[in-house]
Amino acid sequence: MSANQHISAVLLAAGASTRFGGGKLMHPLRDGVAVAAHAARNLIAAGLDVTAVVRSGDVAVGEMLERENCKVAYCREAVHGMGHTLAHGIASSAEAGGWIVALGDMPRIRPATIKAVVAAVSAGATIAAPFYRGERGLPVGFGPVMRDELLQLHGDTGARAVLERHRAEIVRIECDDAGVLLDVDTREDLRGLD
Repeated sequence: MSANQHISAVLLAAGASTRFGGGKLMHPLRDGVAVAAHAARNLIAAGLDVTAVVRSGDVAVGEMLERENCKVAYCREAVHGMGHTLAHGIASSAEAGGWIVALGDMPRIRPATIKAVVAAVSAGATIAAPFYRGERGLPVGFGPVMRDELLQLHGDTGARAVLERHRAEIVRIECDDAGVLLDVDTREDLRGLD
């Protein structure tokens, strides 16, 4: 793959974890590894360079993700929502030839599923996403033609509006990986992950 076709991962790890009661991304699962560390490891196991976007001042999460071999980009605008965070991540890896966008609170996505999304983007998909039992999950892959649109994101909707506008262009990757839907929002959600 030439340099301009290199696909990078953007790991969004800048939320405030309010529904969880704080500290969600640092919370260890049964194996002692933190939620966000698992998410980063899955992306790296899929062969991706990872830029983790972290809230300014959240040094603990940033340092943990650096230890996981992520490039960390601190985002002052994270308080304004996921759109700002995602745009910051794309800007921090703007030289990439596509992006795999993942969430730091989704620790159970299989590397093989991530590789399938990468393959679809590498093959020219504008957008690619895994589907489990008919439901779209994460991570979502974006081709280079989406760069400018992603850089314009703001507010708290993340890429939802982009996905809606380009719904007909989404390459569906059917998978048997329930991890594409499992995120940690509350402490109750941890039960399905251990």
